[in-house]
Amino acid sequence: MADKPRDPGVSIWVSPPKERRRGSAPAGLSRERIVRTAVELLDAEGVQAFTMRKLAAALDVTPMSVYWYVDNKDELLELALDEAFGDMRIPPLGDGDDWRAHLRLLAHEYRRCLHDHPWAAQLAGQFLALGPNSLFFSTSAIGAIRRTGLTGDRLGGALGLVLQFVYGFALAESQWLQRVKASGLHEDELNRVIRGVAQQADARFVENADLLPPAEDGGIRASRDLQFETGLDIALAGIDATIAADH
Repeated sequence: MADKPRDPGVSIWVSPPKERRRGSAPAGLSRERIVRTAVELLDAEGVQAFTMRKLAAALDVTPMSVYWYVDNKDELLELALDEAFGDMRIPPLGDGDDWRAHLRLLAHEYRRCLHDHPWAAQLAGQFLALGPNSLFFSTSAIGAIRRTGLTGDRLGGALGLVLQFVYGFALAESQWLQRVKASGLHEDELNRVIRGVAQQADARFVENADLLPPAEDGGIRASRDLQFETGLDIALAGIDATIAADH
């Protein structure tokens, strides 16, 4: 059964409820189980390798049984994306909570989520973030950034500075780890190979070695973590500087 095309502006979270197909729901199956299994397959194989037939096989049901719960693969991917976002451990924003600490927590959890589910970084820009977990994340971030006292374009710009930094960082990180996996090497080994090739191609890489990940074992992971933390520090410091300039 071919997937039906969807209007890219439509979301499963806002579409009118569809009439159930005739007959009873397949025994032992539920939308929750389908979505959880889809997340597991996406984690293992990625978006490109994911098919509804593979999902049905993993569930030990026919593909038609899956389509009793979702109309097409896009709907399922949207549900899976929100399920992945539910893995973020974000407490409700308390009345006295500091906006900086809360945004820092959000940033680390967002990065961890996109690291654990690399396919989610690819899908995040394709679907409307309107599921319950996505909305909790975004409203929590909005609540924190409003405590800065910034208004108008500065408010949206400050929020985008943090969230787009995390998204861009995590997307690049997931693409690097996919390259590592495809190479069959440990990431430190691949890093050393790339350093050598780059330095042979252009001597300026030798002069700028301090900007490259360290070549020792564990160096590239430690370098990524430090780069993320430092970038986040600078982003939050920039927001603080903007607040000070406005007052």
